Amino acid sequence: MTFKLVMVIVNAGFSEDVMAAAREVGARGGTIVNARGTARTEAEARYGITIQPEKELVFIVAAQSIVDKLLHNIYEKVGLNTPGQGIAFTLPVDEFVKTKQPKSKELKDSNVKQD
Repeated sequence: MTFKLVMVIVNAGFSEDVMAAAREVGARGGTIVNARGTARTEAEARYGITIQPEKELVFIVAAQSIVDKLLHNIYEKVGLNTPGQGIAFTLPVDEFVKTKQPKSKELKDSNVKQD
């Protein structure tokens, strides 16, 4: 299976809207990082939008088979013409490793000190 990293940049407070849009098309989860934009006032004048400096980055690893739907849904819900003023793009994922969550017994055992 082929995967893509979908990266979304939105105004602060809109990352949950990104994740809701992603889940609607089958994405399972993502990572949210707080950030600060550096756009200049010329960009605001050129594109006719207000640039909010506080941003959130959302990283979603998604199967290639849902990426087009995912990008379209994100555009509809939090794109540049919405208060979220989001942009999204993808990067290829060359390798992917899933980490295994320990079962509750393994977790308990790993917290017990051995003498």
